[in-house]
Amino acid sequence: MSAAVPDRFEPIAALPVDPGLARVHAEGWQSWSVTDALPVTAVPYRATLANSLAMDCHYNQVPPEGVFQGEGVLAVDPGGGAPVHVFGTERADRTVPRVRAELRPGGVLDVSADAPVLHRVSAPGSSLQEALAGWADGFAALAGVTPQRLRPAPTVWCSWYQYWNSVTEQDITDNLDAMDELELPVDVVQIDDGYQAAPGDWLTPSGRFSDVPGLIGRIRDRGRRAGIWTAPLLVGLESRLYAEHPDWVVTDPATGEPVFAGDAIGDRCAALDATHPAAAEYLAEVFRTMRGWGVDYFKIDFIYAGAIEGRRHADVTGVQAYREALRVIREAIGPDSYLLGCGAPQLPAAGFVDAMRVGPDIAAYWFAPSGHPSEPSQHNADRNVRARAWQHGRLWVNDPDCLMLRPEVERREDWARTVAAYGGLRASSDALRGLDAWGLAQTRALLVPAPVTPLVTPLS
Repeated sequence: MSAAVPDRFEPIAALPVDPGLARVHAEGWQSWSVTDALPVTAVPYRATLANSLAMDCHYNQVPPEGVFQGEGVLAVDPGGGAPVHVFGTERADRTVPRVRAELRPGGVLDVSADAPVLHRVSAPGSSLQEALAGWADGFAALAGVTPQRLRPAPTVWCSWYQYWNSVTEQDITDNLDAMDELELPVDVVQIDDGYQAAPGDWLTPSGRFSDVPGLIGRIRDRGRRAGIWTAPLLVGLESRLYAEHPDWVVTDPATGEPVFAGDAIGDRCAALDATHPAAAEYLAEVFRTMRGWGVDYFKIDFIYAGAIEGRRHADVTGVQAYREALRVIREAIGPDSYLLGCGAPQLPAAGFVDAMRVGPDIAAYWFAPSGHPSEPSQHNADRNVRARAWQHGRLWVNDPDCLMLRPEVERREDWARTVAAYGGLRASSDALRGLDAWGLAQTRALLVPAPVTPLVTPLS
C-alpha cells in the first residue's frame, strides 16, 4: 500500500501584500492543469468533475475554496515593487509538496505547505517569471538537468488534430506524400492515437492499421524520422491487457478495485503499476519493440496515471512509482531517442523527458464551449504556455502543442503567434493538402527548430 496522503499544512510565512496589486502564480499538477498568475483577490478554479479530479489534481483532491495551491512551487508578487517570494521544493523525487496561499483580512497572505519547501526572495524589480526562473535554475541542477543535456526538438507532423482516433494508415501515407509535394521541412512523422487496439494493447493494431512496423519503415524510407504516441500508464478496462493481467493495475486499498484513472481514449481506464516486475517488463518490451521498428521519437501521454495513489506491488509514493515508469521507458528507448511528456506531473519528470507539454490540448476554437479551464481550447493552452515560459531551456524544451492553421480554425493567427513566441517544439497537425496559401506559408515558416535558450532570464 502506498504512503498515506499528507493532510497537514504547516505555516511558512505571513506576507503583507497590496490587495489591489498583488498576484500569485500557482503551478498546476500536470501539463493540462490550470497554471496562471492571478490577482490575490481572485477566486482560484477548483475542479469538481470526477474525470478532472483524476486527471488534473494531485491526490485527486482540490484545496479549500478561495485558496491558491501550487504543486511544488508557488510564487507571490506582493505588489508595489516589493521583491517576489518563491516557495518551491528542492527536489521532486519522492513527493511534490503542495503550497497554499490564502488572503486574510488586513492584506496578509498566509502561506503554508504539506512538506518542506525553500523560501527564495527575488532580486528587487523581478517579475514573477524572472523569480520562478531563478528558483528553477537550482531545482534543475539538483534534478540533473544541465544546458548540455537539453536538445533542440525536431520538427513534427502529428495526425491527431485532423484525424483524431479515426486516423487510418492511408491518412498517414497521404500526408507523407504531401510533405514531399509541398517541400515541407518535417523531421518526424508522428502516428497518434488510433493505431492501437485499446489503451494498453499498444502492439496490437486497430482495424484501421494493417502493418504499423511497415508504415514506420515507409516513413524512414522517405528520409523522415518516425514518431509514435502512447498513453503507456493507462490500462483500459476493456483491453486484452487488463483481461489477462488485472493484477498489474493500481487498486484501492479499501475495496481492491482498480483506482479510477479517467475516462480516456474511448475507455474507462486504470493505472498501470510500474512497480510490479511483470508490468514493468511489459512496459519496457512495448518501447523496445517500437524502437526496434525504427521509432526514435516518442510522445507519452496521460502519464499522470503513473502517480495516482493506491495499492501497488511496492510500498512507494505515487511520485516514486511515476518516476520508476519514466526510468523504465527512458532506458527502453535509449538515450538517443527523443521523449516528449504530456498529461504529465511536471516537476518529477525533470531529467527524464527531452520536451514537455506545458498546457492543455488546443482545439479549432479559442474558448472551450464548456468553460472548463483545463479542457482543449487555444485560450486555455495560451494561458498555460505563457505562465510556464520560465521552464523552457531549464527543465526541458517547452511544447505549446501543435499548429492548427487550416482555414476553419478560429483565431489561427493568434495561435501561430503564440507558437512563434513560446514554441520550443514545433509541430503541425493539419491535413497538409487542406491548408490555404496563408496556412501553408505559416506552417513552412514555423516548422524550424527553435533554440533551447531559456525564454526568461532571472535578475541577478
